[in-house]
Parts: sequence; C-alpha cells; structure tokens
Amino acid sequence: MAVLNNKIDFTVIFAVKKANPNGDPLDGNRPRVDYDGYGEVSDVCIKRKIRNRLQDMGEKIFVQSDERSDDGCRSLRERAESCAELKAIKKDAVKYAEVACREWMDVRSFGQVFAFKGVDVSVGVRGPVTVQTAVSAAPVDTFSMQITKSVNSETKDKKASDTMGMKHRVDYGVYKFNGSINVQLAEKTGFTDEDAQKIKKALETLFENDCSSARPEGSMEILKVYWWQHNCKSGQYPAIKVHNTVSIKVENDGRHFEDYHINYTPLEGLDAEIYDALQ
Repeated sequence: MAVLNNKIDFTVIFAVKKANPNGDPLDGNRPRVDYDGYGEVSDVCIKRKIRNRLQDMGEKIFVQSDERSDDGCRSLRERAESCAELKAIKKDAVKYAEVACREWMDVRSFGQVFAFKGVDVSVGVRGPVTVQTAVSAAPVDTFSMQITKSVNSETKDKKASDTMGMKHRVDYGVYKFNGSINVQLAEKTGFTDEDAQKIKKALETLFENDCSSARPEGSMEILKVYWWQHNCKSGQYPAIKVHNTVSIKVENDGRHFEDYHINYTPLEGLDAEIYDALQ
C-alpha cells in the first residue's frame, strides 16, 4: 500500500431535522450554538462518528466508545497492553509510535497521545487527518420538550413515576465542515491512499448506524461531500481557498430545505470529486 503522496482537502454538508446533533454538557445537553445563534458540532464529535464508521468497515480502532468495544478492553491502557508488540517496547518512542500507527487506523489518521502511569515511554502521535468544527449556514432554532417517565427506577424510589425530564433539538439546519489530509504527517504515520478512500467513504455514510433517542433514524442526513486531491504534496492552493469554493446561500428563514442553495466554484486545475445525495 502506497503512502499518501498528494494533499487532500474535503468539505461535508449535512442536514439536521428535529434532532440534537451535538449536545453541550455545559448547557444541559442542549444543541451547541455560538453567541450569534449558529449551530455547531464539535470536531471531536465528528471524529467519533468517523471512527465508528471505520469500525463498522472492519478497521481496528484504538479510541472506541464503551458501547461499541469489539475487543473486550475497558480502557485505552488495556487496549494498548493487549498488543504484545507494543507492550514489549520499553523506551523507544519512535518504535512505539510506528507500531501503534500500524495497529490502529484512527491512530495513523488522527494521531494519539500514549501516556499511562508506570509506563516508561510517553508518546505523542500527530495524525494527518484534521477536521474543523461544523457550523450551520444560518442561525438555528432550538426547542426543548418536557418529558416524563412512567415508572420508577427503583422499587423503593420515593419519587412519583411521572418524573419530569427534558429533551432538546434543532428544528432544522444545514451544517458545513471542512477538513484536510497532510502528506508530510501521512508519511510519518504510514497513512495510505487506501486509508484516504476509507475516510472518504466514512464521510459519505457518516450517520449510518448512528441513531439514538436524540438523533432518530433519518433525522441526520449527509447532503454533499466535496473531495479534492491535489497534484502535489503541499497542495495547489491553500486549504482555506479550496474550502471557500463551496458556499451556502440562505433565503427566507432557513427553516426548510428549499431555503438553502449550495454553490460550488471550481479552482483552475483542481476539480472536486463530488458525492451528491440529492441526485
């Protein structure tokens, strides 16, 4: 497998309908919004979904969520020590990083810090794949719904069975996030062209197998993925210039799909491969 030789930029546009795309724990798990009312989805949340999709594809993932653990390990330390080759390395940080990148795709993609108590080696891996925070094209309306549960959690629970709770959602919004894959870092982690195609597939299917009470099936939808592969290591154009070729014009109040118009203006000599779920 050939290590990635050409820089890659990408842009993803998705829609949210009556769902909570990313709850803010500092705000009662309400959907994240900035001071101007624009919706946000953190880069950490997006990378979690990418990891989940890669795991569904059969890739080995180091940072697994507890409910999706497929190797019986209950912590990152336990997972690292489950790799015999990695456990045998004492103080060689370079060799440790090399083995970790070879073993887990998310490590060679996003990077990882390996620092455990009582372990001689502490390693930081910088990954080539970076993802920005997703931001809505227009301010979003968030709603809160009061709910009740119809049964007590415990037999001796003194609370009434109709205990109150809250659910929060975005009524409708179209979000955009950008990302890039750096060739120089790909060379260090062993990230390949094949890995890049798997990342692309994960982006196109980002919300598959991701449903929950906060995100019912069909409430999160990928609309378009723009994928630019440059003809050189450093890129033909700066990433910001590439990402800005995709814009979203919003008409009316932005509460309906018809209010959004996605525009793409290609740069000379750099064409995007476009996944369009609208066609």
